[in-house]
Amino acid sequence: MSQDFAGQTEVNEVPWHPSQRYPDPAVQVVDASFDRYRIKSASVERIAHGCRWSEGPVWFGDGRYLLWSDIPNNRILKWEEATGAVSVFRQPSDFANGNTRDRQGRLVTCEHGGRRVTRTEHDGAITVVADAFEGRRLNSPNDVVVKSDGSVWFTDPPFGILGYYEGERAEPEVPQHVYRVDGVTGEITVLEDAVSRPNGLCFSPDESKLYLVESGTVPRNVYVYDVVDGGRRITNRRKLFDVGAGTPDGMRCDVDGNLWMGWGMGDAALDGVNVYNPDGVLIGRIALPERCANLCFGGRHRNRLFMAASKSVYALYVNTQGVAGG
Repeated sequence: MSQDFAGQTEVNEVPWHPSQRYPDPAVQVVDASFDRYRIKSASVERIAHGCRWSEGPVWFGDGRYLLWSDIPNNRILKWEEATGAVSVFRQPSDFANGNTRDRQGRLVTCEHGGRRVTRTEHDGAITVVADAFEGRRLNSPNDVVVKSDGSVWFTDPPFGILGYYEGERAEPEVPQHVYRVDGVTGEITVLEDAVSRPNGLCFSPDESKLYLVESGTVPRNVYVYDVVDGGRRITNRRKLFDVGAGTPDGMRCDVDGNLWMGWGMGDAALDGVNVYNPDGVLIGRIALPERCANLCFGGRHRNRLFMAASKSVYALYVNTQGVAGG
């Protein structure tokens, strides 16, 4: 049994039966190199249920809680590690999507409704990081990461303005870009202008590479770029691997440079998380009963993977750590 957002035990539309056996068969070793990351006495747990579309998980270690977006319900939810309680953190959330933290520990959020990226200050005040480029409104910022120099990098596809389910229908005013906001001056610049519906993104552990999902093509593409010019530009775009079936979405790197990617759509066998090594080789999978949109590492040692998957959030202890920072 799991808890819904109000903290009430519920009967699920699709019964969730966590594995009673170790090792959990949902954690699948595709390449022998993945076996070191699997904890044989840990299994996939569902920690929350009752959302419409879960996205943008972010861990707050100082408070021992997880935040994530439930976009169509226009809210950000909160799960507390100590008690397992689930509550509403912010509603309305302006149709929040991707979330992360900056190097000062502040929440940074992509908002479809306001077509902007915001920062929540320690006193609760909201600061607008970016809402326009060259005087025209952004589309609907989707996912966001913060580099160690304080710059904010985000994608801006049109998903939140295509209808009324995840935002407000509107005409785009700018092309679909990947942006960088300088951490000192606040200047916004275009990093990538030749990708259709840019989506999930993350840095390699040393921040020398940027990974990006292109979701406007069939199949989708996963690109890797070199980060150059003191962390102000990207160059040398190339495909990391052939995607094939399914829809890669949000992703994060572990300290060894492996990419843990939300996956699914179209075939139940694809739903879950795919893990790729830095060379783009699939080494492992975590099978889930729902499509996974995004994920993050958390817990005291950043060794617990939190997976925002459609109507639910799942968690799994792994034998690695997520990269520190946003």
